[in-house]
Amino acid sequence: MGQGHGWEGVVLKLFRGKDFTFTVTGAEQVTEHYRRVRMSDGGLLAAAGVHPTMWVRLWFDDGGKPHQRGYTLVDPDPEAGTFSVEFALHDGPASDWARTCAPGDTIEATLQGTGFTAPEPGPSRLLVVGDPASLPAINSLLDAMPGAPATLWFETAHPDDDELPMRLDPDRHDLRRVPRRDGGAGLVERVRAELPTLLAAEPQPYVWIACDTATTRALSAYVRKELGAPKDRMHALGYWRA
Repeated sequence: MGQGHGWEGVVLKLFRGKDFTFTVTGAEQVTEHYRRVRMSDGGLLAAAGVHPTMWVRLWFDDGGKPHQRGYTLVDPDPEAGTFSVEFALHDGPASDWARTCAPGDTIEATLQGTGFTAPEPGPSRLLVVGDPASLPAINSLLDAMPGAPATLWFETAHPDDDELPMRLDPDRHDLRRVPRRDGGAGLVERVRAELPTLLAAEPQPYVWIACDTATTRALSAYVRKELGAPKDRMHALGYWRA
């Protein structure tokens, strides 16, 4: 795909996006619905450095039209110039590419606006809501704050989601799996029932929410407006559209 990414590319250029070309070096089918693709970085990490939950926009072909999706870098290694990208597989051009890509294949990427500011003071507890699409970012967040205990509500859509590579410390991390139902309503209900007590008990909590767009929006509004969490003690970003 050429550098002209259509109108989406023009919009990203306005935000000082920088383009790179990644090369596939291998792939691993983690579960039936989750695939890890290893890549060389085309100079990205040397140019930009690394920070927690760092992500890029990958460009896919969708019937001759450009299609972009954001993905978190997994285990970026600046010295080697490598990282992996993990795909929660479903229908669509990104998943189709991930299923069939082979070593030597290339894909274009745009880096822009991916900064991460760690909360100060550090969290007395992380309160995390996510799903397989945001799992790489969840793992990156947990890796970046190894001393913080965490409670995680993790929405699952398939039985084999229980086998996904979560970087948990059973002594510090409380994982609460929530089967997806009613378009995310089950997750919203569970978090609304359990989060307030945990939030009130912590002197310096940090709330991190990354689910489908509608669920993320509902929970973000709830945490800010009804529970009164300050903006600098929470982060919310919709990772996909149902």
